[in-house]
Amino acid sequence: MNEKQDIFDRIMSWRILKRLQPFYLRFKEQLLYLFFGGLTTLLSIGLFWLFTKFFGMNALWANVICWIICVAFAYVTNRTWVFKDKAHGVRGVIRECIAFFVGRLGTLILEELVLWLGISLLSIDSLIVKIIAQVLVIIGNYVISKWFVFKEKR
Repeated sequence: MNEKQDIFDRIMSWRILKRLQPFYLRFKEQLLYLFFGGLTTLLSIGLFWLFTKFFGMNALWANVICWIICVAFAYVTNRTWVFKDKAHGVRGVIRECIAFFVGRLGTLILEELVLWLGISLLSIDSLIVKIIAQVLVIIGNYVISKWFVFKEKR
């Protein structure tokens, strides 16, 4: 590998994981996205549970607060480890960050709609609906991040 190794590259070079290295190198971006997307999803579901079940917040408001926290977490992890094309300079980073948040706003609207439909209209448990919504959000967020926010310069 020509570029500087990150922590995940070093872990994958461990003798016990060496056999998986070709697969890892071929699908590194997708694997790291799934890893950090999974962490973001767990954070979102955990915070959602905390806000709705423990603090008794309205599900839609709780979801918006979760979204703000999780999008900040996702931006940092996506920018740092997942997508290699990074903006440079303050202006570039601000533009990239705004694009990231605006893109995520689209999937927030989708998630809020799924939550409203599932909880209010179909009377499904809010946590179950949240988990279902997260699947759609992960897919949408990857497409937005890959093709619009962290796109390669052509």
